[in-house]
Amino acid sequence: MYPTSVLRMQPSRPLYHATPKENQSAHTISQRLRQIKKMPPELIPLGLVLCVAVGAGIYSSIHKLTTDKTLRLSRNRPEDRAH
Repeated sequence: MYPTSVLRMQPSRPLYHATPKENQSAHTISQRLRQIKKMPPELIPLGLVLCVAVGAGIYSSIHKLTTDKTLRLSRNRPEDRAH
C-alpha cells in the first residue's frame, strides 16, 4: 500500500444513488418533529446564534419605533401644515 493511496479523492457513498422518496414524508406534526431530530448536532449552535441575531434585530427595531420622537410614523395632518 502506498502512502498516497489514502489521500485520493473519491465520491462519497450518497452521491452514487439518489435517495429514495419516503411515502408521506412529514405530513403530520409528529412526523415533522421526527425529521427535526434527524438534524445534525453541529447545526444547533448555528441555529441558536441565528435566533439571538433575529431576536436582537426585532428588539432594536421595536425599541427604535417606540422611543424615537423624531421618527415620522404617519402623514402630516392638514391642520398641522398651517402652523
